Amino acid sequence: QFRVTGPDRPVTAPLGGEAVLPCHLFPRMSAENMEVRWYRSLFSAVVHLYRDGQDQYGDQIPEYRGRTELLKDDMASGRVSLRIRDVRPSDDGKYNCLFESQVFFEEALLELQVAGLGSAPDISVEGRQDGGIRVVCRSSGWYPEPQVLWRDLQGQPLPTASEKITPEAGGLFRAEIAMVITEESNQKVSCCVRNPRVNQERESAIFITDLFYPWFSPWMLALGGILGVMLGVLIALAFWSRRQHRLKGKVTRREDAADRGRLHVQSDKLQAELRWRRAQLCAVARSQGAGILDVTLDPDTAHANLVLSADGKTVTYEDRQQDRPDNPERFRTYPVVLGASAFTGGRFYWEVEMGDKTNWTVGVCREPVIRTGKVKLTPGNGYWTVWLRNGKYEACTFPPTPLDLGVRPRRVGIFLDYEAGEVSFYSVTGGSHLFTFTDTFSGTLRPYFYIGYKEEGKNAAPLVICPVPGLWAGAEKALEQEADGLWGKQGEEDRTDLGL
Repeated sequence: QFRVTGPDRPVTAPLGGEAVLPCHLFPRMSAENMEVRWYRSLFSAVVHLYRDGQDQYGDQIPEYRGRTELLKDDMASGRVSLRIRDVRPSDDGKYNCLFESQVFFEEALLELQVAGLGSAPDISVEGRQDGGIRVVCRSSGWYPEPQVLWRDLQGQPLPTASEKITPEAGGLFRAEIAMVITEESNQKVSCCVRNPRVNQERESAIFITDLFYPWFSPWMLALGGILGVMLGVLIALAFWSRRQHRLKGKVTRREDAADRGRLHVQSDKLQAELRWRRAQLCAVARSQGAGILDVTLDPDTAHANLVLSADGKTVTYEDRQQDRPDNPERFRTYPVVLGASAFTGGRFYWEVEMGDKTNWTVGVCREPVIRTGKVKLTPGNGYWTVWLRNGKYEACTFPPTPLDLGVRPRRVGIFLDYEAGEVSFYSVTGGSHLFTFTDTFSGTLRPYFYIGYKEEGKNAAPLVICPVPGLWAGAEKALEQEADGLWGKQGEEDRTDLGL
């Protein structure tokens, strides 16, 4: 008779690595002429079988084929070990080690614990929420379920807005955690994902100080509100004038002219105040250092089917290839062209008109760029872009992040802050923030434009780099359109009288 013993604690093995499960006889005796069977919960679920002096693979269950080896170097002393290669999540759990002689058998129970570290956390900024910025951290490829949390600069846990652990293919797990950072959160925060089985973690950080886009600061919002109030006062005066005309139908022309004169004076004062507020607003914006960039397209990089305008501002796709010199900078696989500008620092802003196009990509990329073959447009590969594909507007993260749109963007503004590591996208059409990438930049960045194929004429419209007349031109136009709607056609005469 004999006893079979194994380790008194679970054996831990890394995901994708090797596991060695030791087992031996007591007292020491040779196991060379015995049957040694490793199995899971069922006796017939054979992980590895040694019988008649050799390994037997006929009854081995499929998921272990080609991955097991019985280590027999010390078999004469009754010591054997099972080696499992390419460890998977499904290998996690209990194993039975059975020794059987011609007259006796005994077994021991062992436990294998699989531990897998996932990807480095990917932190992205995903718009505004509850008066702050919503920041989401994602990491995949963990086993078992990881623990995830936000920490401040001192390592203390921070409150989360949401937390989700979901299964992935192959038995692995994906973690996603979000928090809302207010403007007062002027600090560095980090996302930590930990494997509790081996007490190892991966961490990524984001610095919040310069997170808020310059012209959305409280000063800007306050001054913008003042503009709206001033315009409202002008509109109220116009309605008051119209009502006065109706109530005083018998007033003489002289009295009417006097009233209009007073309104002219009041209107002139209010418009002067409005101009002063606008000047103050633009001064604050310029102090943020956001430069308007005059982007032109680089013809040396343009795909052979792309036609560029003489001023380098417009690009269209043509079915016939253009006669262009063959140089290494030119894109050969997809209809792509880069901007002529190259950035190694600073802040820049430009706008791109896509109109009714059904397929496009805009943003920035890091040189050198792969110009032949297929490449994933992700920050990890040096691309910070948004696109329209198959009717879906998405930020090109991994996996892609859907964009929440109220109005279809026909013109997109792009803001690059090299030192802060941010690329932000704005819908000029809808006046809204679309997405902000946060990263650490190095090397040279350039504007990136994918035009797409014609798609039977549905995507034939060009991409156009638009002039930006002024930081607040779009806002002023919106206010004027709002005023037009409030005045209506019947108030046109009064509006003209007031000089509006």
